[in-house]
Amino acid sequence: MPSETQTVPVSKGMLWTGWIMSALPALFLLFGGVMDLIKPPAVVEGTVKMGYPESIIVGLGVVVLLCTILYLIPRTSILGAILLTGYLGGAVATHVRILDLRSVPIPILFAIVLWGGLYLRESRLRALIPLRS
Repeated sequence: MPSETQTVPVSKGMLWTGWIMSALPALFLLFGGVMDLIKPPAVVEGTVKMGYPESIIVGLGVVVLLCTILYLIPRTSILGAILLTGYLGGAVATHVRILDLRSVPIPILFAIVLWGGLYLRESRLRALIPLRS
């Protein structure tokens, strides 16, 4: 059954730029997820300081790793971006809740770069959300 949305061709430069933009936040998120699994004292201290119990750290690490892996796989990249947007929204809410407003822009910028990179490398997304002048 053919798709109702037409794919929009992508240039090599656009594709490479999209992958580089996608890789930057993905690497940070993968690193953060691994650190949650390892649970060094700084991670435990920071998580508890934000009001979360130590017992959820490994679970959060697994979630962010799985979502980031989904984001990096072309076939599931849009689902991964949606899930990571929810995860990053939770980070924004946490920083607002503890009144750490200086940190609020960081997860927002991560989400913007995630979606920007995906938009450049994923023709299905460009077909779904055409940006035209």
